[in-house]
Amino acid sequence: MAKKESSSDSISVIREDLKSGKPANAYIFYGEEGYLKDYYYNQLRSSIIDPLSEFFNFHRFDEKSFTTEALIQAVNAVPVMAERSLIRIDDIDLSGLNESARTAVTDILNDLPEYVCLVFYYDIKEYKPDKRYKKLYEAISKNCKELEFPKQSQASVTEWCIRHFRSAGKTISKDLCAYLIFLTGGTLSALNSEIEKISAYAAGDQITKEDIDAVTIPVLDAQVFDITDAIAAKRFSLAIEKLGTILQLMEDPFSIAGAISSNLRRLYAAKTVLEAGKGRDELKAICGITDYFADKMLSTARGFSMEFCEKAVLLCAQTDYQIKTSYDDPQALLQLLIVSLSQEATA
Repeated sequence: MAKKESSSDSISVIREDLKSGKPANAYIFYGEEGYLKDYYYNQLRSSIIDPLSEFFNFHRFDEKSFTTEALIQAVNAVPVMAERSLIRIDDIDLSGLNESARTAVTDILNDLPEYVCLVFYYDIKEYKPDKRYKKLYEAISKNCKELEFPKQSQASVTEWCIRHFRSAGKTISKDLCAYLIFLTGGTLSALNSEIEKISAYAAGDQITKEDIDAVTIPVLDAQVFDITDAIAAKRFSLAIEKLGTILQLMEDPFSIAGAISSNLRRLYAAKTVLEAGKGRDELKAICGITDYFADKMLSTARGFSMEFCEKAVLLCAQTDYQIKTSYDDPQALLQLLIVSLSQEATA
């Protein structure tokens, strides 16, 4: 019987299947870590599909091209010059299908030919199995190996970074790895491209912070954190300047407002953790952030009062509501938010 694998088991399961040369009949690939998800899917594809017979034996559907009729036809297509065929279906909400389609998919999963390997691949959409549709849920649970590829722990990502820099002829400290993970958001996909850029840019064998800062564009969360840091340091003009930089790089004020709001909710959580006499582990559990991010958030929270943190969350909610419901300039509202936060910090 197939089963939903825990995140720690997914990689070992697919590795074992590939090593045995006998991939399962059906898989579900999902999770935030796109690099590993793509890597192991490509390994699976290479183990099944020969480029010479790909036209006959590889079938791919997305939300626009998917129909149960097309899927049935692909399932029934006997492999040509190969032992197996591969069917990939991207970002299909199985629970959102109409009753007839759900029944058809259920029947297909319960009677897959041995020559078929069917992969449901989730990249843009979230994989959300719905137990209310009992027959479909049971068919998925019984016949599919559900492989989750979540963000990796900071320790494992750090070791991965060190190995990849080493393969490029460079060395990097664990502290700088933690900094790079923070700047990029910590996914291996983002880190892979940044490591290539940094390695190409760095003149010496040892990677420096200056090398990282020279070529790495921080993710929105990291940029927004600089605003909070500037307010904590009472450098209010710098906070406005940081916001201006973000506004120049991004045209979507809704995303910026959301990131600022998320960051200040984490700050409130950090202050609450400190007030309770707790530390990094508790904040990581609450916010789902890395060691480095948690340590920075706790350090910043020490510079604010609980009253400020509570007021900051309220101001963010009010600004978010105004941006979504008023005709006021969103950029002006964001600038007013930073001014209001600065005033609260000095109150």
